[in-house]
Amino acid sequence: MTAAPSETVRAYLLELHNHLCQNISAEDKTAFHEDKWSSVIGDGRTHILREGNVFEQVGVNFSHIRASALPEAASARHPELTGRPYQAMGVSLVCHALNPYVPTAHMNVRFFVADDPKETWWFGGGFDLTPIYGFEEDAVHWHTQAYEACQPFGEELYPRFKQWCDEYFFLPHRDEQRGVGGLFFDDFKEGGFDQAFALTRSIAD
Repeated sequence: MTAAPSETVRAYLLELHNHLCQNISAEDKTAFHEDKWSSVIGDGRTHILREGNVFEQVGVNFSHIRASALPEAASARHPELTGRPYQAMGVSLVCHALNPYVPTAHMNVRFFVADDPKETWWFGGGFDLTPIYGFEEDAVHWHTQAYEACQPFGEELYPRFKQWCDEYFFLPHRDEQRGVGGLFFDDFKEGGFDQAFALTRSIAD
């Protein structure tokens, strides 16, 4: 992959990270604590809000890893990528409210690219909702937003990503799904880079 698409994704993810922090901070009227880091393998930033007016704790994280060789343990699904140079970047959000009637929310989006000898890339991510006290209207609104994020890219994507989320967050020891679900997708590159990136932005935004 040329530098431009990777840098385009990075710029979007940083913008998303800032947008999430600004909106949550404005809603809570509490500032985030910021922790930036940088090392030989990449850089990132973690913003934490604790004991606010609305939220008990919120974490918003951005990371961008660059390395010369993908470890074997990290390439179980794609053994052909072992040892290849790669980049992995993403934004994640976990949000816990003070009010127990407000559900816990989780979201993440990510981008992976490996080079040499052949370019391989994909997007992944999703979001899910875990109520303590469930309300049907919350679940309906959540899934309406999920459907509307996917719908412009194909009617089949929402039911596919919803089922994937249901299966991913199923708790076998309790024989139940965690929360009310949402969307989950991985290894996504359908329609080419521009289409897959647009879908990822729609889900994250």
